[in-house]
Amino acid sequence: MRQLLLLALLVSLASARAVDQPDVLFIAVDDMNDWVSLLDPESPIKTPNLERLAKRGMLFTHAYCISAACNPSRAVTMTGLRPTTTGVYGNASDWRKATPDRKTIMQQFQGAGYSVRGAGKLFHHHLGGAFHDEGSFDDFLPMAPQNMPPTKLNRAPEYGSKNTDWGAWPADEKATIDFRTADYCIEALKNPPVDKPQFLACGIFKPHSPFFAPPKYHEGLSDIAKPERRDDDWDDLPSGAAKLMQSKKWFWGGMSKLDERISGSYHDFIRAYAACCTFADAQIGRVLDALDVSPRRDNTIVVLWSDHGFHLGEKDHIEKFALWEKSNYIPFIVVAPGVTEPGSRCGTPVDLSVLYPTLLELAGLPADPKCDGASIVPLLKDAKSQWERLALMTYGRGNHAVRSERWRYIRYADGTEELYDHAKDPNEWTNIAAEPEHADVIAAHKKWLPTAEADAVPNLKKR
Repeated sequence: MRQLLLLALLVSLASARAVDQPDVLFIAVDDMNDWVSLLDPESPIKTPNLERLAKRGMLFTHAYCISAACNPSRAVTMTGLRPTTTGVYGNASDWRKATPDRKTIMQQFQGAGYSVRGAGKLFHHHLGGAFHDEGSFDDFLPMAPQNMPPTKLNRAPEYGSKNTDWGAWPADEKATIDFRTADYCIEALKNPPVDKPQFLACGIFKPHSPFFAPPKYHEGLSDIAKPERRDDDWDDLPSGAAKLMQSKKWFWGGMSKLDERISGSYHDFIRAYAACCTFADAQIGRVLDALDVSPRRDNTIVVLWSDHGFHLGEKDHIEKFALWEKSNYIPFIVVAPGVTEPGSRCGTPVDLSVLYPTLLELAGLPADPKCDGASIVPLLKDAKSQWERLALMTYGRGNHAVRSERWRYIRYADGTEELYDHAKDPNEWTNIAAEPEHADVIAAHKKWLPTAEADAVPNLKKR
C-alpha cells in the first residue's frame, strides 16, 4: 500500500510539473508582407489583432524569412537548418528526405512530454499535402482542399489560373479553410490536456493566393493606393537577378497588359490581397479571444510569423521568389510571459533561423547544437542587447541576401551583386554595388555568406 501511495504521489508531482511548463501557441501566416498596419501605421491594410498581440510581447520591426518560397521557408523554420545545410531550395524539394532523422520543433516538444496539436497550413501544401509531417503531431486537422468558385471571379480568364484568381468569395466565412483552422485551435485552447502542457500550431493560409476573402473584408478598400514603382527599375539589375527572375516575369508582365485592356484589374488585385490580410487578421483575433479566456493564458508562449513577404508590383514583380526586401520582410512577434516586456519593439535585423532555438530555450528544453540559428532570448529580455549576426536569406542554390540595419546586399550564383542603402533608398530603386566607395560595406556583408552549400535534394513526387 505504501508503495502504491508513493507511486501515486510521484505521478501527481510529475503531472503538476508538466502543467507548470509553459504552453506554446505557434501561429504561422502565409504570404503576409510588411504592408500592414502592424509594421506600417499608415497602411490601409488594418491588422488590429496583430497589433493587439504585439502589445503583449515583442515586435521585431526588421524580421526576415530565410527563403522567399513556402517549402524552404517552412522547412527551415520547423527544423532549424538552413537550405545551404539541407539542400531544400525550392517548393518541390523533398524536405523530409533531406532531413530524415531531424526532429522538427514540434517533435522536440513531443519528446519533452507535450501534447502537440495543429491545424491548417504549417508545412507546404503542395502536391495535395504530401509535405505534411504526420510524426510531428499527436492530433492534426489538415488544410482541407480549398473550395473554389465554379469559374474564375476576376474579369481576366486568360491571366494565370484558378490559383491566381481574386475576388469576394465565399459569402459565408465559415466555409473557408482558415475559419475551420481557427475553430480547431479555439477548441484546443478551451480544452487543453489535463496532465500535459500543450504545443498548439495554427497555420493560417491567407493571404496566400487565390485572393479570395468573404465580401465584408473587401469593404473600405476602394481608395487603397497602388505600390510605388519606377518604369526603369530593372535597368541597373545584374545578370544574376535577370536569370533568377526570368521565369517569374509573367506575373507582372501579364498584369500590366491586363490592366491596359481591362482598366482597374491591377487595382482590384491589390484590394483583394488587402482583403485577405484583413480576413487572416480576423481569424487570428478569434484564436486570441480563446486564449484570453484560457486557463493557461498567463503561462503561454505565443509566436507569430509569416513564411515570407510578397510583391504587389514593387520592382515590377508580383509574387515572392526574389531576394529583394518586399519578398523577405515579415511580421514576427514573440510573447514570452516573464521574459518579454509588453509592447516592446526590437529593430535588430533577425531571420527565422532564430525561432527553433528560441522556443527550446523559452520552454526550458535542452539546446540543440546542430541549429543553424541562435536563440534571441537575450533580445527578448533587452531589445538593445548586443547581437552579432545579420539576417541571411537564400533563394535557390548560390543566391543570397544579407540584411543589416541600413543595407541589403545580394549576391547571385553567377557572382553578380546588388547593394541598397535603406537609409536613402527604402524602395531599392538604385543598385549601388558597383560604386567603389561601398566596397567596405560589401566586404562586411559578404562575410556572412555561407562558405559551403549543400547540393539541391530531389523534388518530391506525389505519394
